[in-house]
Amino acid sequence: MRLFPDNAAPVQSPGQPLDRPHALLRPRIAIPFVIVGLIWGSTWLVIRDQLEGVPPGWSVAWRFVLATPAMFLVALLSGDGLRMSGKGHALALFVGVTQFCGNYNFVYRAEQYLTSGIVAVMISLLLVPNTLLARLILGQKATPRFYVGSAIAIAGIALLLLHESRAAPPGGNVPLGIALALGGMIAASVSNVMQANETGRAMPMTTLIAWSMLYGAICDGTLAWAMSGPPVLPDRPGYWLGTAWLAIFGSVVTFPMYYRLIRELGAGRAAYNGIMVLVVAMILSTVFEGYRWSALAVAGAVLALAGLVIALRARNPVT
Repeated sequence: MRLFPDNAAPVQSPGQPLDRPHALLRPRIAIPFVIVGLIWGSTWLVIRDQLEGVPPGWSVAWRFVLATPAMFLVALLSGDGLRMSGKGHALALFVGVTQFCGNYNFVYRAEQYLTSGIVAVMISLLLVPNTLLARLILGQKATPRFYVGSAIAIAGIALLLLHESRAAPPGGNVPLGIALALGGMIAASVSNVMQANETGRAMPMTTLIAWSMLYGAICDGTLAWAMSGPPVLPDRPGYWLGTAWLAIFGSVVTFPMYYRLIRELGAGRAAYNGIMVLVVAMILSTVFEGYRWSALAVAGAVLALAGLVIALRARNPVT
């Protein structure tokens, strides 16, 4: 039995997202949308723990070393199988290098300089490059209201980053953290849009993700060894529990859901789950990391959320 039956998707022309004004309210869209938001909102704090005594590159590598065989198992059980064409493997290699290597290596390193909540705030802007790249590569357009909301959200995030730079301890390198987070966002966005092209949409979802994770894991291990030396195997049970959560729930469970949202909603609207991720991550950062709110931070958070909601409410923001 297939986990994602062919008749579950609406009829639509190739390369075009689902174009219905209230698509996000449909249960088969809303349920995975919420699940992905809640799980990814929690992963930011877990990533923080992965950096204690372990080079970030090896923490990324262990995450996908665990996730990859589980994803291949999902592909087999779903009935998608493991066969792909040469073009499919080329796309999987691209997605593996950008999403499962580049994005995560940037993000893990960004959390060495910024709180997990702030990194999540920056990544919540993924909908902006997703939408712009979708227009450039896939011909999907955005409305003026989307751009207005995005500009407001960017202004809010600028205030949050200003607060972060003022609160940073002496010697902290906030600009480097910002640059790394931006690198992670761009890498993820390029991957998101490219896997939704004609080649990607013609391939079974879980098969593409499984091979992409394999290529990404190989890239992660190679990069980690080159930058940090031989493998580091921590002996903390909590570390491996966190790695398992990130691998199984933060990767194997969520990526098939998220990539299907991209194909049905378009890359821009699928990234709106960043609003939920942002809220969950900031709450957890406040409770567990002692994130200190100031008037500047509150104003920034309000602007960021307001801007994202304005963009979200834009009628048919991607067509």
